Amino acid sequence: MLIWVLVAIMVCVMLYTAWNYFRVRRAATFLDNPSFEEKIHTGQLIDIREPSSFQTKHILGARNLPASQLKNSLSAIRKDKPVLIYDSTRSQSLPRTIIMLKKAGYQDLYVLKDGLDYWNGKIKEKKQ
Repeated sequence: MLIWVLVAIMVCVMLYTAWNYFRVRRAATFLDNPSFEEKIHTGQLIDIREPSSFQTKHILGARNLPASQLKNSLSAIRKDKPVLIYDSTRSQSLPRTIIMLKKAGYQDLYVLKDGLDYWNGKIKEKKQ
């Protein structure tokens, strides 16, 4: 009996993970480096990492709106222009940020596919 309960729990977790994955993929378009770089000139570039990470290194031209404070900063993002979002690789806050922006009415959402860790475009780094 216990094994069936564990199997049911595992199936539920897998279904929830799959549902969340597809929900995020439907809400935003994930772009590789060249495609993301092309869109930078027409959109709003948002770095959702914390300020200390942003100050150390960020994509040239990005604004820092940390995911932890983004809900209070939505008025700083225009709805009539594409929103380009990036974070570090394997971010836990990225899916929540995408869903929050979609629910707030933002339509053109683009995400840097592999995150800042694999970005090969122009960056601004803090000099040591």
